[in-house]
Amino acid sequence: MVEQSDRAPLLDWEEIQPGEPPQAVPSTVPVKENVSETCTPDWRAPGSVVPGIESTVISGDLASAVVNSVDLRIPEYSGPGWDVSSPTESNHMFPGISVKNCLTEWEEKDQIVAVFVVTFDTRSGNMVEWCLPKDVDLEGVEFKSMASGSHRIANDFIYFRKGRYFGLACFANMPVESELERGARMKSVGILSPSYTLLYRYMHFLENQVRHQLKCPGQYFPLEAFYEDKKAVLPPAENGLVTLCPSSVWTAAPINRCMHPEMKITHPAGCMSQFIQFFGEQIMVLWKFALLRKRILIFSPPPVGVVCYRVYCCCCLANMSIPGLGVSVPELRPFFYINVTDIATLETEVSYVACTTEKIFEEKKELYDVYVDNQNVKTHRDRLGPLLRLNEADKEKYRKLSEQRQLLLYSQEVDEDCTSNEEDLFVLFFMEQNNRIFQILSEVAGSSDRTLTAEHVRAMGLDPQGDRLFLVDLLELYGIDAMLVIDNPCCH
Repeated sequence: MVEQSDRAPLLDWEEIQPGEPPQAVPSTVPVKENVSETCTPDWRAPGSVVPGIESTVISGDLASAVVNSVDLRIPEYSGPGWDVSSPTESNHMFPGISVKNCLTEWEEKDQIVAVFVVTFDTRSGNMVEWCLPKDVDLEGVEFKSMASGSHRIANDFIYFRKGRYFGLACFANMPVESELERGARMKSVGILSPSYTLLYRYMHFLENQVRHQLKCPGQYFPLEAFYEDKKAVLPPAENGLVTLCPSSVWTAAPINRCMHPEMKITHPAGCMSQFIQFFGEQIMVLWKFALLRKRILIFSPPPVGVVCYRVYCCCCLANMSIPGLGVSVPELRPFFYINVTDIATLETEVSYVACTTEKIFEEKKELYDVYVDNQNVKTHRDRLGPLLRLNEADKEKYRKLSEQRQLLLYSQEVDEDCTSNEEDLFVLFFMEQNNRIFQILSEVAGSSDRTLTAEHVRAMGLDPQGDRLFLVDLLELYGIDAMLVIDNPCCH
């Protein structure tokens, strides 16, 4: 049962403050409602917390690293939140984003550029029913915020990309006794922002609002008040992108884009933990494709919310903290949910991770390099085929990862250690693995003979034979001047 909020109606979208652990409540699944329920103008949105959510606050060790794999696009902003005269040594990347040892602390502020309601009309299909601001371009959002196949489920949440913005929409499907609506009323309520890192804060508000719209269609007062409170005033950005932050902030060091945004999932194990448990050893295959910046498309039937987090987790696999590395390498861009309206956009992308519920994408092989169907990872590119095979080094890395996880769980249970969590463990595991590989490659490239031997490869935690093609592609992609001299056994 959803708890009633004791706050004023206009405060019901307030984000959960860091340090306040969210309280899990039983999941609420829409059931057959009395559509004739009275809807008064002073309706109060019920306050609730997303069931099972866990906070992933970054530790000091993680916050000191800055990586280049996740595309965090944040608006240029010269108002409150920028303080170039006050260096910070914050040990936490949240609230907002702060990077230890940088000259400047920048905190991400609420930047809601649009709020909207999408409905399914039995005659017209998906359509934008209402939005603010009225002149915002929402073309295609009616399909992004209500995934194909959603009519078969009760509720869902969807992350997506719309041009230079990211969106989060909450969908709900309520049975109604109406021939005009064919027995079901389906709506989504969503928002757009330049960054996806804070969208989760409004998930419970959006869930409440979509339920309200199903019961009382046309009452937009809470959404109007929300937009007035959170709306962003964004400056125009060059080349159609929202930039990370003013260049003057980053002149102290050649550091890369900010890492490991705080994300949440309605699963008690956390998103990265669930991701690795779902894929098992196949996570090592995805890790290699992520480092090689391949176009990765994940197929799954609805609900799509948990699959959106698999997109995010794939991007995290390529995290590294070596300054200046991979500046010329394509970003592994999280597109989250896509559908057929995104085909033209994907045709121009050289590196991305996305998910879809539309099986037709499997046939459009020119749009992706790697296709993930449930736990089956496959590729139609002959060059990448050998990377699908797990070698002994892959299995050893997965074994070590599993051991570290078990040790962490043991310490949490026996020693009541609440300072560490699985999210940090997984992110650090792959970051350290990536750092080791590129540190050794950089050292070899800087040596007199620039020769990469089998001993070097083993020191990276790779298989000299099984990972030969992976290393060749890695050297080429990252422009590392080293020569691989490992014999190919098939040539003897």
